[in-house]
Amino acid sequence: MATYKSDEVTLKASAESVFDRLSNFESLKGLLAQVPADQIPADKKEMFDSIRLTNDSIELPGGPVGSIRLKVVERTAPSRITLKGEGTPVPLQLQLDIHPLDETACRAQAKVDLEIPAMLRPMISGPMQKMTEQFASVLRSIPFS
Repeated sequence: MATYKSDEVTLKASAESVFDRLSNFESLKGLLAQVPADQIPADKKEMFDSIRLTNDSIELPGGPVGSIRLKVVERTAPSRITLKGEGTPVPLQLQLDIHPLDETACRAQAKVDLEIPAMLRPMISGPMQKMTEQFASVLRSIPFS
């Protein structure tokens, strides 16, 4: 098992607001619709348009491996949301931990667990760590109120 953790990011919203927004992916559909078309690279437009959201899952195009679905397997209000990969080439789990700071702010950290052979870890550790950091960074751009 390989584990990748992001740095903690500070979000300007209560832990409850962050949890409520992120524990139901359908609430994010409006955000996707608001992304200006000129900010999506032409070679990524089809992939962006293929994202599917339901209350408890997100499905992303996965290139040659087909689509990848992340399904919520745990919701512990307001501190944790855990997703498990379905259709992934290797077992995958994504966990978001939310820590309240006060009534108007919280900190969040993403963690990805992958079951990959030890010989592949050196090749994918860099890209996986970067992806985990980018996920946490994207949280800053989500309006939680």
